[in-house]
Amino acid sequence: MDRRQSSSDMELRVLVIGSSGPSQFDLTNAILGREEFSKDVNIIPGSRKNHGNLAGRRVAVVNGPNLYNKDLSHAKMKEELNRSKCLTAPGPHALLFSFDLDEISPNDIKTSLLVVKKYGLDSLNYSMVLLAYEGSLDGAALEACVLRPDRPLKALIDQCGGRYHIFNKNWRDRSRDRELLQKIERMLAAMGGRCYTSRAYQKAEGKVRKEEKKLQKKRAAETESAWKELEQQYGGEELHWQMDAYNASVEAEIRAKAEMDNGWLRTSLAVGVGLGFAAGAVMGMVVGAVEGPAGIAVGGAVGGAVGAAAGGAAQVAVEHLEDRVGPHANLFNFNSVFINRFFRAPRL
Repeated sequence: MDRRQSSSDMELRVLVIGSSGPSQFDLTNAILGREEFSKDVNIIPGSRKNHGNLAGRRVAVVNGPNLYNKDLSHAKMKEELNRSKCLTAPGPHALLFSFDLDEISPNDIKTSLLVVKKYGLDSLNYSMVLLAYEGSLDGAALEACVLRPDRPLKALIDQCGGRYHIFNKNWRDRSRDRELLQKIERMLAAMGGRCYTSRAYQKAEGKVRKEEKKLQKKRAAETESAWKELEQQYGGEELHWQMDAYNASVEAEIRAKAEMDNGWLRTSLAVGVGLGFAAGAVMGMVVGAVEGPAGIAVGGAVGGAVGAAAGGAAQVAVEHLEDRVGPHANLFNFNSVFINRFFRAPRL
């Protein structure tokens, strides 16, 4: 067992997932104990990480992408899903599905299926349903309302091992913080005290660490200069304390930057756009060929631009293809065959 991950004073990494509406942001405010998101926020353009304190326990709360957001392109959705994994790497201690108890939608009930698809089957072992509520019911009456057998919500809770928690939309009410923390800690203890992990999370952690090393090298001269300044100002135990504080600050800053921007995230988006541009350009030239040489040039340019916008879909398809035929398939063979089919020299 990783002692760092089972330590009671370790920062908990929590991934908050919601559908439409402000419930996931209400939950984030409630966990952090401050208004990180205003009441009019229903969606955010990218994954975000905030730090706070829940009943005396340090927590890092990550808001992932809205899994039902139709305004996000395939490429952007994939990039933000990967970013949410980097922000919770090497893995989250809890995945919290947040909904408004008074406005449960059909999409909300399907959340577990999407989470399994995006984060892995075992992620449900670390999942809990969080319900935002602010009304007249309380105590046993409220619990009975949530667990009514005829409500689809009961099936979703069952998929999460029967784990759920009701929280107040008013983040200033922290009366149930201890109860929520205890539920998360019990869930974690049942899994041996270890955070959730998967191949994707292992990849995310590897890419983040690789980026950290690059950033550390870039800041080596600056760090050494800062150490020398500290040595001139302090001595003895005070110097050690100041050095440790400075090093911890730099490490935290570098880690935060590496989680938000690294080779995995850059490659994911670039490959999707590149594949889309290539496929779009070929299709554009095919259509443009009808109009002659000028049409080919114009069609290729326009098709490339349109294809780049749709590149995320191509990237997703390619990744599924790699899963089925192996990682060594030559993706450019498709373009070669396609071009030869339409542009081969005429027979004499």
